[in-house]
Amino acid sequence: MKTIIEPFRIKAVEPIRMTHLGERRQILARAHYNLFAIRSRDVMIDLLTDSGVAAMSGDQWAAIMRGDESYAGSPSFTRFEAAVKALMPFKHVIPTHQGRAAEAILFSLLGGAGRIIPSNTHFDTTRGNIEATGAEALDLPCSENGDPNSLALFKGDMDIERLKSLLEREGARVPCVMLTITNNAGGGQPASLANIRAVAELAHAFGKPFIIDGCRFAENAWFIKVRERGQSERSIPDIVRDVFACADGMTMSAKKDAFANIGGWLALNDDALAAEARTRLILTEGFPTYGGLAGRDLDAIAQGLAEIVDEDYLRYRVRVNEYVTERLASAGVPVVRPAGGHAVFLDAGRLLPHIPPLEYPGQALAVALYETGGVRGCEIGSVMFGRRPDGSEAPAAMELVRLAMPRRVYTQSHADYLIEVILAVHAERERLRGFRIVEQPLRLRHFTAKFEPLS
Repeated sequence: MKTIIEPFRIKAVEPIRMTHLGERRQILARAHYNLFAIRSRDVMIDLLTDSGVAAMSGDQWAAIMRGDESYAGSPSFTRFEAAVKALMPFKHVIPTHQGRAAEAILFSLLGGAGRIIPSNTHFDTTRGNIEATGAEALDLPCSENGDPNSLALFKGDMDIERLKSLLEREGARVPCVMLTITNNAGGGQPASLANIRAVAELAHAFGKPFIIDGCRFAENAWFIKVRERGQSERSIPDIVRDVFACADGMTMSAKKDAFANIGGWLALNDDALAAEARTRLILTEGFPTYGGLAGRDLDAIAQGLAEIVDEDYLRYRVRVNEYVTERLASAGVPVVRPAGGHAVFLDAGRLLPHIPPLEYPGQALAVALYETGGVRGCEIGSVMFGRRPDGSEAPAAMELVRLAMPRRVYTQSHADYLIEVILAVHAERERLRGFRIVEQPLRLRHFTAKFEPLS
Protein backbone atom coordinates (compact mmCIF):
# COMPACT_ATOMS: atom_id res chain seq x y z
CA MET A 1 0.00 0.00 0.00
CA LYS A 2 1.13 3.57 -0.63
CA THR A 3 -0.25 4.98 2.61
CA ILE A 4 2.35 5.17 5.36
CA ILE A 5 0.87 3.90 8.61
CA GLU A 6 2.57 4.12 11.97
CA PRO A 7 3.42 0.60 13.25
CA PHE A 8 2.09 1.47 16.70
CA ARG A 9 -1.04 2.71 18.43
CA ILE A 10 -1.10 5.97 20.41
CA LYS A 11 -1.98 5.45 24.07
CA ALA A 12 -1.28 8.90 25.52
CA VAL A 13 -1.25 12.32 23.90
CA GLU A 14 0.43 15.65 24.56
CA PRO A 15 -1.32 18.82 23.36
CA ILE A 16 0.32 21.15 20.84
CA ARG A 17 -0.20 24.85 21.50
CA MET A 18 -1.19 26.52 18.24
CA THR A 19 0.61 29.85 17.75
CA HIS A 20 0.05 32.57 15.16
CA LEU A 21 2.45 34.45 12.89
CA GLY A 22 2.66 37.68 14.90
CA GLU A 23 3.29 35.77 18.11
CA ARG A 24 6.06 33.73 16.52
CA ARG A 25 7.78 36.88 15.27
CA GLN A 26 7.84 38.23 18.82
CA ILE A 27 9.14 34.91 20.15
CA LEU A 28 11.97 34.92 17.61
CA ALA A 29 13.01 38.45 18.54
CA ARG A 30 13.02 37.61 22.26
CA ALA A 31 15.14 34.53 21.53
CA HIS A 32 17.65 36.61 19.52
CA TYR A 33 16.75 34.41 16.52
CA ASN A 34 18.37 31.32 18.07
CA LEU A 35 15.90 28.44 17.88
CA PHE A 36 17.58 26.71 20.83
CA ALA A 37 16.42 29.63 22.99
CA ILE A 38 12.72 29.14 22.19
CA ARG A 39 10.58 27.39 24.80
CA SER A 40 9.28 24.03 23.60
CA ARG A 41 5.69 25.05 24.45
CA ASP A 42 6.01 27.73 21.76
CA VAL A 43 6.91 25.18 19.06
CA MET A 44 4.23 23.43 17.02
CA ILE A 45 6.36 20.82 15.23
CA ASP A 46 9.67 20.32 17.02
CA LEU A 47 12.31 18.86 14.71
CA LEU A 48 15.30 20.46 16.43
CA THR A 49 16.70 17.03 17.27
CA ASP A 50 15.84 13.35 17.44
CA SER A 51 17.95 13.03 20.61
CA GLY A 52 16.13 12.16 23.83
CA VAL A 53 12.70 13.10 22.49
CA ALA A 54 11.36 9.66 21.52
CA ALA A 55 8.00 8.40 22.70
CA MET A 56 8.71 5.44 24.97
CA SER A 57 6.66 2.27 24.67
CA GLY A 58 4.39 0.71 27.26
CA ASP A 59 7.04 -1.95 27.84
CA GLN A 60 9.65 0.75 28.48
CA TRP A 61 7.41 2.44 31.05
CA ALA A 62 6.91 -0.94 32.68
CA ALA A 63 10.69 -1.45 32.70
CA ILE A 64 11.07 1.90 34.47
CA MET A 65 8.96 0.57 37.33
CA ARG A 66 11.34 -2.39 37.61
CA GLY A 67 14.37 -0.10 37.90
CA ASP A 68 16.60 -0.75 40.92
CA GLU A 69 18.37 2.29 42.37
CA SER A 70 21.14 0.49 44.30
CA TYR A 71 24.36 2.50 44.21
CA ALA A 72 26.49 -0.54 43.27
CA GLY A 73 25.64 -3.84 41.64
CA SER A 74 22.09 -2.96 40.57
CA PRO A 75 20.23 -5.64 38.58
CA SER A 76 19.20 -2.81 36.26
CA PHE A 77 22.85 -2.55 35.20
CA THR A 78 23.00 -6.30 34.62
CA ARG A 79 19.99 -6.10 32.29
CA PHE A 80 21.40 -3.02 30.54
CA GLU A 81 24.83 -4.61 30.02
CA ALA A 82 23.28 -7.82 28.66
CA ALA A 83 21.12 -5.85 26.20
CA VAL A 84 24.11 -3.92 24.89
CA LYS A 85 26.31 -7.01 24.56
CA ALA A 86 23.54 -8.89 22.74
CA LEU A 87 24.01 -6.44 19.85
CA MET A 88 27.51 -5.03 20.39
CA PRO A 89 30.01 -7.71 21.44
CA PHE A 90 32.39 -5.54 23.48
CA LYS A 91 34.20 -6.72 26.60
CA HIS A 92 33.57 -3.61 28.71
CA VAL A 93 30.33 -1.57 28.77
CA ILE A 94 30.57 1.68 30.73
CA PRO A 95 27.29 3.61 31.21
CA THR A 96 27.23 7.41 30.97
CA HIS A 97 24.48 9.99 31.31
CA GLN A 98 24.57 10.65 27.57
CA GLY A 99 26.76 10.24 24.50
CA ARG A 100 28.83 13.39 24.92
CA ALA A 101 29.93 12.17 28.36
CA ALA A 102 31.27 9.00 26.71
CA GLU A 103 33.09 11.19 24.18
CA ALA A 104 34.54 13.39 26.92
CA ILE A 105 35.93 10.38 28.79
CA LEU A 106 37.34 8.73 25.66
CA PHE A 107 39.06 11.84 24.31
CA SER A 108 40.42 12.83 27.72
CA LEU A 109 42.40 9.58 27.38
CA LEU A 110 43.14 9.53 23.63
CA GLY A 111 43.15 13.22 22.71
CA GLY A 112 45.73 15.92 23.37
CA ALA A 113 47.62 18.70 21.65
CA GLY A 114 49.06 17.75 18.28
CA ARG A 115 46.94 14.66 17.82
CA ILE A 116 44.58 14.03 14.89
CA ILE A 117 41.36 12.02 15.14
CA PRO A 118 39.87 11.24 11.71
CA SER A 119 36.27 10.26 10.97
CA ASN A 120 33.85 10.29 8.07
CA THR A 121 32.38 13.44 9.71
CA HIS A 122 32.51 14.38 13.37
CA PHE A 123 29.30 15.87 14.72
CA ASP A 124 29.21 18.93 16.98
CA THR A 125 29.80 17.56 20.48
CA THR A 126 32.30 14.98 19.20
CA ARG A 127 34.26 17.73 17.50
CA GLY A 128 33.96 19.93 20.58
CA ASN A 129 35.23 17.23 22.93
CA ILE A 130 38.16 16.47 20.63
CA GLU A 131 39.12 20.12 20.19
CA ALA A 132 38.79 20.78 23.94
CA THR A 133 41.82 18.49 24.43
CA GLY A 134 43.84 20.39 21.83
CA ALA A 135 43.51 17.66 19.20
CA GLU A 136 42.28 18.13 15.63
CA ALA A 137 38.95 16.60 14.54
CA LEU A 138 39.53 15.72 10.88
CA ASP A 139 36.70 14.86 8.48
CA LEU A 140 37.41 12.43 5.65
CA PRO A 141 34.01 11.79 4.01
CA CYS A 142 33.73 10.07 0.65
CA SER A 143 33.59 12.39 -2.35
CA GLU A 144 29.87 11.75 -2.97
CA ASN A 145 29.00 13.13 0.46
CA GLY A 146 29.69 16.70 -0.62
CA ASP A 147 27.14 16.54 -3.44
CA PRO A 148 23.55 16.86 -2.13
CA ASN A 149 22.25 15.75 -5.55
CA SER A 150 24.28 12.54 -5.69
CA LEU A 151 22.10 9.45 -5.36
CA ALA A 152 24.99 7.28 -4.15
CA LEU A 153 23.60 4.74 -1.72
CA PHE A 154 26.30 5.04 0.95
CA LYS A 155 27.27 8.69 1.14
CA GLY A 156 28.26 8.18 4.78
CA ASP A 157 31.31 6.14 3.77
CA MET A 158 34.79 7.25 4.76
CA ASP A 159 37.36 8.03 2.05
CA ILE A 160 39.71 5.06 2.36
CA GLU A 161 42.48 6.53 0.22
CA ARG A 162 42.58 9.78 2.21
CA LEU A 163 42.60 7.83 5.46
CA LYS A 164 45.46 5.67 4.21
CA SER A 165 47.40 8.76 3.14
CA LEU A 166 46.85 10.35 6.55
CA LEU A 167 48.04 7.25 8.40
CA GLU A 168 51.12 6.97 6.19
CA ARG A 169 52.05 10.65 6.71
CA GLU A 170 50.89 11.36 10.24
CA GLY A 171 50.35 7.95 11.81
CA ALA A 172 52.26 8.83 14.95
CA ARG A 173 49.78 11.64 15.64
CA VAL A 174 46.65 9.50 15.17
CA PRO A 175 45.54 7.77 18.41
CA CYS A 176 42.43 6.17 16.89
CA VAL A 177 40.19 6.12 13.82
CA MET A 178 36.48 6.90 14.18
CA LEU A 179 33.38 6.39 12.06
CA THR A 180 29.95 7.90 12.68
CA ILE A 181 26.90 5.81 11.70
CA THR A 182 24.84 7.24 10.21
CA ASN A 183 26.79 10.32 9.13
CA ASN A 184 24.64 12.97 10.83
CA ALA A 185 26.39 16.13 9.67
CA GLY A 186 26.59 14.78 6.14
CA GLY A 187 22.84 14.38 5.74
CA GLY A 188 22.08 11.32 7.86
CA GLN A 189 23.72 9.12 5.24
CA PRO A 190 24.73 5.51 5.97
CA ALA A 191 28.08 3.78 5.79
CA SER A 192 28.21 0.41 4.07
CA LEU A 193 29.34 -2.73 5.85
CA ALA A 194 32.08 -3.04 3.24
CA ASN A 195 33.36 0.44 4.06
CA ILE A 196 33.16 -0.19 7.82
CA ARG A 197 35.24 -3.33 7.36
CA ALA A 198 37.74 -1.52 5.13
CA VAL A 199 38.19 1.31 7.65
CA ALA A 200 38.68 -1.23 10.44
CA GLU A 201 41.21 -3.21 8.41
CA LEU A 202 43.21 -0.10 7.56
CA ALA A 203 43.17 1.20 11.14
CA HIS A 204 44.34 -2.17 12.47
CA ALA A 205 47.06 -2.41 9.80
CA PHE A 206 48.54 0.77 11.28
CA GLY A 207 48.01 -0.40 14.87
CA LYS A 208 45.18 2.04 15.60
CA PRO A 209 42.00 1.23 17.52
CA PHE A 210 38.82 1.65 15.51
CA ILE A 211 35.98 3.44 17.35
CA ILE A 212 32.40 3.70 16.10
CA ASP A 213 30.05 6.52 17.06
CA GLY A 214 27.00 4.29 16.99
CA CYS A 215 24.16 6.69 17.82
CA ARG A 216 22.01 5.61 14.87
CA PHE A 217 23.31 2.07 14.43
CA ALA A 218 19.89 0.51 13.75
CA GLU A 219 19.03 2.96 10.98
CA ASN A 220 22.45 2.33 9.44
CA ALA A 221 21.86 -1.44 9.64
CA TRP A 222 18.52 -1.02 7.86
CA PHE A 223 20.22 0.80 4.98
CA ILE A 224 22.82 -1.97 4.78
CA LYS A 225 20.04 -4.56 4.60
CA VAL A 226 18.06 -2.85 1.83
CA ARG A 227 20.90 -1.31 -0.19
CA GLU A 228 24.04 -3.46 0.09
CA ARG A 229 24.57 -6.50 -2.08
CA GLY A 230 24.25 -9.80 -0.23
CA GLN A 231 22.60 -8.35 2.89
CA SER A 232 18.87 -8.38 2.08
CA GLU A 233 18.10 -11.77 3.66
CA ARG A 234 19.94 -11.07 6.89
CA SER A 235 18.35 -9.91 10.15
CA ILE A 236 18.99 -6.45 11.56
CA PRO A 237 20.54 -7.84 14.81
CA ASP A 238 22.99 -9.96 12.78
CA ILE A 239 24.03 -6.97 10.68
CA VAL A 240 24.47 -4.86 13.83
CA ARG A 241 26.70 -7.54 15.39
CA ASP A 242 28.83 -7.69 12.23
CA VAL A 243 29.27 -3.91 12.27
CA PHE A 244 30.48 -3.76 15.85
CA ALA A 245 32.60 -6.90 15.56
CA CYS A 246 34.85 -4.74 13.38
CA ALA A 247 35.42 -2.17 16.13
CA ASP A 248 37.59 -1.91 19.23
CA GLY A 249 35.18 0.43 20.95
CA MET A 250 32.14 2.64 20.56
CA THR A 251 30.52 5.76 21.93
CA MET A 252 26.75 5.82 22.11
CA SER A 253 23.94 8.21 22.86
CA ALA A 254 21.01 6.04 23.94
CA LYS A 255 18.86 9.12 23.31
CA LYS A 256 18.88 8.15 19.63
CA ASP A 257 18.64 4.48 18.62
CA ALA A 258 17.59 3.13 22.02
CA PHE A 259 14.32 5.10 22.37
CA ALA A 260 15.55 6.57 25.67
CA ASN A 261 15.10 10.07 27.03
CA ILE A 262 18.58 10.04 28.61
CA GLY A 263 21.64 7.82 28.69
CA GLY A 264 24.59 6.49 26.75
CA TRP A 265 27.68 4.37 27.08
CA LEU A 266 31.32 3.88 26.20
CA ALA A 267 32.21 0.32 25.20
CA LEU A 268 35.78 -0.95 24.87
CA ASN A 269 37.75 -4.15 24.40
CA ASP A 270 41.09 -2.89 25.76
CA ASP A 271 41.36 -3.77 29.48
CA ALA A 272 43.82 -1.01 30.39
CA LEU A 273 41.91 1.71 28.53
CA ALA A 274 38.64 0.55 30.11
CA ALA A 275 40.20 0.71 33.59
CA GLU A 276 41.29 4.30 32.97
CA ALA A 277 37.85 5.15 31.59
CA ARG A 278 36.12 3.74 34.67
CA THR A 279 38.33 5.86 36.91
CA ARG A 280 37.30 8.95 34.93
CA LEU A 281 33.69 7.81 35.09
CA ILE A 282 33.75 7.67 38.90
CA LEU A 283 35.20 11.19 39.02
CA THR A 284 32.72 12.78 36.63
CA GLU A 285 29.63 10.57 36.23
CA GLY A 286 29.20 7.97 38.95
CA PHE A 287 29.93 4.39 39.95
CA PRO A 288 30.55 1.98 37.02
CA THR A 289 27.20 0.20 37.48
CA TYR A 290 25.14 3.35 37.04
CA GLY A 291 27.38 5.93 35.41
CA GLY A 292 25.27 9.02 35.96
CA LEU A 293 21.95 7.25 35.31
CA ALA A 294 19.11 6.09 37.50
CA GLY A 295 18.47 2.37 37.46
CA ARG A 296 15.12 3.00 35.80
CA ASP A 297 16.92 4.69 32.89
CA LEU A 298 19.17 1.66 32.45
CA ASP A 299 16.11 -0.58 32.26
CA ALA A 300 14.40 1.75 29.76
CA ILE A 301 17.50 1.58 27.54
CA ALA A 302 17.65 -2.22 27.77
CA GLN A 303 14.04 -2.49 26.58
CA GLY A 304 14.58 0.16 23.91
CA LEU A 305 17.47 -1.81 22.40
CA ALA A 306 15.14 -4.78 21.95
CA GLU A 307 12.57 -2.57 20.18
CA ILE A 308 14.83 -0.52 17.90
CA VAL A 309 15.86 -3.52 15.74
CA ASP A 310 12.25 -4.25 14.73
CA GLU A 311 12.09 -4.19 10.94
CA ASP A 312 8.53 -2.91 10.74
CA TYR A 313 9.56 0.12 12.78
CA LEU A 314 12.75 0.77 10.80
CA ARG A 315 10.91 0.48 7.48
CA TYR A 316 8.37 3.05 8.67
CA ARG A 317 11.05 5.31 10.17
CA VAL A 318 13.02 5.60 6.95
CA ARG A 319 9.94 5.74 4.71
CA VAL A 320 8.61 8.89 6.41
CA ASN A 321 11.82 10.76 5.62
CA GLU A 322 11.76 9.42 2.06
CA TYR A 323 8.17 10.57 1.63
CA VAL A 324 8.90 14.13 2.75
CA THR A 325 12.10 14.30 0.69
CA GLU A 326 10.36 13.01 -2.44
CA ARG A 327 7.51 15.50 -2.13
CA LEU A 328 9.90 18.40 -1.67
CA ALA A 329 12.23 17.37 -4.48
CA SER A 330 9.30 17.02 -6.88
CA ALA A 331 8.30 20.61 -6.02
CA GLY A 332 11.80 21.91 -6.76
CA VAL A 333 12.96 22.36 -3.16
CA PRO A 334 16.71 21.64 -2.85
CA VAL A 335 17.17 18.69 -0.49
CA VAL A 336 19.90 16.19 0.33
CA ARG A 337 19.25 12.92 -1.48
CA PRO A 338 18.83 10.06 -0.85
CA ALA A 339 16.77 10.71 2.28
CA GLY A 340 18.61 10.33 5.57
CA GLY A 341 17.72 7.82 8.22
CA HIS A 342 16.71 10.20 10.97
CA ALA A 343 16.01 13.53 9.29
CA VAL A 344 15.15 15.50 6.20
CA PHE A 345 17.97 17.85 5.20
CA LEU A 346 17.19 21.03 3.28
CA ASP A 347 20.02 22.47 1.17
CA ALA A 348 19.94 26.10 2.31
CA GLY A 349 22.95 26.99 0.18
CA ARG A 350 21.08 26.19 -3.01
CA LEU A 351 17.70 27.36 -1.75
CA LEU A 352 19.07 30.79 -0.76
CA PRO A 353 21.96 31.44 -3.17
CA HIS A 354 21.65 35.20 -2.59
CA ILE A 355 22.77 34.79 1.06
CA PRO A 356 26.57 34.29 1.41
CA PRO A 357 27.75 31.43 3.67
CA LEU A 358 29.02 33.78 6.39
CA GLU A 359 25.61 35.47 6.49
CA TYR A 360 24.31 32.03 7.46
CA PRO A 361 21.69 30.91 4.93
CA GLY A 362 20.90 27.85 7.05
CA GLN A 363 20.02 30.05 10.01
CA ALA A 364 17.88 32.26 7.77
CA LEU A 365 15.98 29.24 6.48
CA ALA A 366 15.51 27.71 9.93
CA VAL A 367 14.17 31.00 11.30
CA ALA A 368 11.76 31.32 8.35
CA LEU A 369 10.37 27.82 8.95
CA TYR A 370 9.58 28.69 12.54
CA GLU A 371 8.13 32.09 11.66
CA THR A 372 5.93 30.68 8.90
CA GLY A 373 4.63 27.52 10.53
CA GLY A 374 6.01 27.02 14.03
CA VAL A 375 8.44 24.34 12.81
CA ARG A 376 11.75 24.21 14.69
CA GLY A 377 14.73 22.73 12.85
CA CYS A 378 18.50 22.93 13.29
CA GLU A 379 21.08 24.75 11.18
CA ILE A 380 23.98 22.52 10.14
CA GLY A 381 26.28 24.82 8.26
CA SER A 382 28.54 27.78 8.88
CA VAL A 383 26.98 28.60 12.25
CA MET A 384 27.63 25.12 13.59
CA PHE A 385 30.88 24.36 11.77
CA GLY A 386 32.17 27.68 10.44
CA ARG A 387 34.21 28.80 13.44
CA ARG A 388 37.71 27.37 13.71
CA PRO A 389 39.52 26.61 17.00
CA ASP A 390 41.68 29.74 16.50
CA GLY A 391 38.56 31.93 16.30
CA SER A 392 38.68 32.50 12.54
CA GLU A 393 35.65 32.03 10.26
CA ALA A 394 35.34 29.87 7.16
CA PRO A 395 32.33 28.51 5.28
CA ALA A 396 31.21 25.00 6.18
CA ALA A 397 31.29 22.23 3.58
CA MET A 398 27.50 22.45 3.16
CA GLU A 399 24.77 24.84 4.33
CA LEU A 400 21.98 22.61 5.58
CA VAL A 401 18.91 22.70 7.77
CA ARG A 402 18.22 19.42 9.53
CA LEU A 403 14.63 18.49 10.32
CA ALA A 404 15.18 15.61 12.72
CA MET A 405 12.19 13.34 13.25
CA PRO A 406 11.58 12.31 16.87
CA ARG A 407 10.93 8.57 17.10
CA ARG A 408 7.27 7.54 17.42
CA VAL A 409 6.10 11.11 18.11
CA TYR A 410 4.53 12.61 14.97
CA THR A 411 2.05 11.16 12.47
CA GLN A 412 1.50 11.29 8.72
CA SER A 413 -0.57 14.48 8.98
CA HIS A 414 2.31 16.19 10.77
CA ALA A 415 4.57 15.20 7.86
CA ASP A 416 2.10 16.71 5.39
CA TYR A 417 1.91 19.91 7.42
CA LEU A 418 5.72 20.09 7.45
CA ILE A 419 5.78 19.83 3.66
CA GLU A 420 3.20 22.62 3.41
CA VAL A 421 5.28 24.94 5.61
CA ILE A 422 8.47 24.27 3.63
CA LEU A 423 6.72 24.91 0.33
CA ALA A 424 5.35 28.20 1.66
CA VAL A 425 8.85 29.33 2.67
CA HIS A 426 10.27 28.17 -0.65
CA ALA A 427 7.72 30.29 -2.52
CA GLU A 428 8.90 33.39 -0.63
CA ARG A 429 12.61 32.50 -0.56
CA GLU A 430 13.85 35.61 -2.37
CA ARG A 431 12.66 37.86 0.44
CA LEU A 432 14.79 36.08 3.07
CA ARG A 433 17.93 37.81 4.32
CA GLY A 434 20.93 36.64 6.30
CA PHE A 435 22.03 37.14 9.89
CA ARG A 436 25.03 38.30 11.79
CA ILE A 437 26.19 36.96 15.15
CA VAL A 438 26.21 39.59 17.89
CA GLU A 439 27.24 37.34 20.79
CA GLN A 440 28.82 33.88 20.88
CA PRO A 441 30.84 31.53 23.11
CA LEU A 442 34.25 30.15 22.17
CA ARG A 443 32.98 26.66 21.28
CA LEU A 444 29.68 25.08 20.21
CA ARG A 445 28.31 28.52 19.51
CA HIS A 446 25.13 27.36 17.79
CA PHE A 447 23.59 26.41 21.13
CA THR A 448 23.74 29.87 22.73
CA ALA A 449 24.76 32.48 20.12
CA LYS A 450 22.63 35.58 19.62
CA PHE A 451 21.76 36.74 16.11
CA GLU A 452 20.56 39.90 14.45
CA PRO A 453 18.85 39.96 11.03
CA LEU A 454 20.59 41.86 8.25
CA SER A 455 18.49 44.45 6.51
